[in-house]
Amino acid sequence: MKRGLDVGASALLLLLLSPLLLGAAACIAFESGFPVLFRQTRLGLHGREFGMFKFRSMVKNAAAIGPYFTADHDPRITRVGRVIRRTSIDELPQLLNVLAGDMSLVGPRPDVPAQRGLYTDADWAQRCSVRPGITGLAQALLRSEGSEAQRLEMDLRYSREASVWLDLKIMWWTLGRLSGKGSN
Repeated sequence: MKRGLDVGASALLLLLLSPLLLGAAACIAFESGFPVLFRQTRLGLHGREFGMFKFRSMVKNAAAIGPYFTADHDPRITRVGRVIRRTSIDELPQLLNVLAGDMSLVGPRPDVPAQRGLYTDADWAQRCSVRPGITGLAQALLRSEGSEAQRLEMDLRYSREASVWLDLKIMWWTLGRLSGKGSN
């Protein structure tokens, strides 16, 4: 049931949001050129690697000049990037990852391989027992305001308590968070 909802909703959202997606792509291209999409290796269901898509919100060589995470006032973030990150528009290309089956609409955010070491083997197995999501419990309740430990605990909590009802609540809470507060 969850996979059917993911496919149907992501296809519909891609169609409805296509003017916004094209506008964001045009703004990125105008400010800092091509490519407008950024593809990053992430870890998904059962720890399998996949390429996660985002709109590029940073300078082209950002990975070479800084860490895998960002902080407030990160100089690598472009002007357009600040807007699309604050509003989470940069995450919308992940609807393609949902269609491909690499991600779900709701689940723990997919980690980069360097984050694997933050977990015990048991916690890692638990976290990777569900498909990662565009939004999750940590994003809905904390956005970027929570500590790394808080986000890890919420990811584990979601993987233990996952249900369609919880997914619907997380999507509702996420909509309330899109005001931009707490994003970097």
